[in-house]
Formats: sequence, structure tokens, C-alpha cells
Amino acid sequence: MSSDDGLPPVAETVRKYGLDARKSLGQHFLFDLNLTRRIARNGGDLATGTTIEVGPGPGGLTRALLMEGATRVIAIERDARTLPALAEIAAAYPGKLEIFEGDALAVDAAALGTAPRRIIANLPYNAGTHMLLAWLARPDAFERIVIMLQKEVVERICAEPGGKDYGRLAVAAQWRWQARPLFDVSSSAFVPPPAVMSAVVEIVPRAKPLAEADPKALERVVAAAFGQRRKMLRQSLKSVGDAARMLETAGIDPTRRAETLSVEEFCALARAYAATTASRSGS
Repeated sequence: MSSDDGLPPVAETVRKYGLDARKSLGQHFLFDLNLTRRIARNGGDLATGTTIEVGPGPGGLTRALLMEGATRVIAIERDARTLPALAEIAAAYPGKLEIFEGDALAVDAAALGTAPRRIIANLPYNAGTHMLLAWLARPDAFERIVIMLQKEVVERICAEPGGKDYGRLAVAAQWRWQARPLFDVSSSAFVPPPAVMSAVVEIVPRAKPLAEADPKALERVVAAAFGQRRKMLRQSLKSVGDAARMLETAGIDPTRRAETLSVEEFCALARAYAATTASRSGS
């Protein structure tokens, strides 16, 4: 089946360059341009600013972004084998695709291109969460993040308090961002098919955080609370300081457990942690 951009089907490109997906790189290729274009269409106004893609592989999503009107795409790829295939796409879209060879974990995506920046990617399963956490720390830098991950990770990103999926990732994603799942993607859509279902999630920055908190203080109390999630907060928070005092200051029942706290309550705990830490250091 031919495509709208005159390039050969992605599967043919993979065969041409011998691009077997490598497990060590977390690679699972998408050949269906209808699917990748659906992902691209959720990226907002691609004609403005910079669209950043991580792990383009043979370029299925890269092509979709360009076909849907992206005027500047920066694709970060660590697998040098795919560079000739990506160069073909760049030649078909002169001046619109820049290929950045390197490990996305070591790249400051917030410094790439010009604003408004958006990240649209089918993330490698073995490093996707680590990348996302780095981007979530910069709500000022991106107007939108649209990514495909394992469905279970997307469920954790969007989870509400009280459920088994609610944890550190949900708090990080929801404090300064709004996250919503877009659609599921069957494992059969990939080559090779992964062992799990995938899903696409949209994450956009809030106009202001749900509540005020110091990022490092929030990260610390959330990590402590969920590090022992089966224990009451009066016990799990002992690792970061005077748990009883923090909980009293935040107005939170010490017998509650981490998964029952809202993001706003975690922010209150972070403020209490910062206050008690400051008073100890000043005494």
C-alpha cells in the first residue's frame, strides 16, 4: 500500500535497511500510518514551534507528524542503524526534519528548537517512565506531551486516589499537569508485538499547580509515603523527619495511608516537611 508522501511503506523501509527491532533498545516498530497519523493528530497545532520525537526508529510516526503538517520535527534516535531510513524522510520533507543522534535520557528536550514545544513519541518501554519524569519537571517548557507507553503505565499516570494504580507517577503527572488517556493500541499493531497492551496519553500543563509546594520537598514526601504504602503515614514518613509534627501541621490523619491522599494533601505535607526542616536547621 502506498502512502500520501510518496515514500515506500515503513515495512519495506525496515526490510531495505535490515532494521530488526532490538529488545535491548526497547524497540517495537509501528508500520500502520493510519495509526501513527491518529497519534499525530492529537498533538495540537504542529505548524507552530517544534515537535520533538523520541525513538523514531524507521520513522513511522515521524512521517505521520510531517504528513499532518509539522513544520519542524526534531527526532532523537540512539540507534545509528535507523539513520539512513530517517535521512530518506528528511529528503522528502526538505528543511522540516532534524535528526539528533543520541540518547534521549541525556538530552535536554526543553532546550531543543523553539517554543512552543511539544513531545509526541512512541517511547521505548525500557526507559519511557524515566524520560517522562524529567519532562514533567518542566511544565514551563512544553505545551503538550502525547506519548505511547504500556497501558499499565498510562493507568498509573491517570490514576485517582484510592486505587492500586495511584502512586508517585500519578502525583508527579497531575500536580502541574492534566493527563487523560486517549486510546489503547493492541500489541498486534507492533513488530515485534510486545507482551503487553499499549495506550496513548495526552498530558498538558495546568495554568497553575493544584497547590503550592517545593518540587524537591514534594518528591521526598511522596517517595517516603509510597515507599511503604501499606503502612500508615505516621510510620512511612518517619524516614524523612518528624512524621507526627508534619501530619499535624498539614492537618492529615496519621492513620491514613499514602494511596488515600489527594495531590493537594501531598502538597500540604510537602509544605509541612519544608517548614519542619527549616525550623530544625535554624535551631
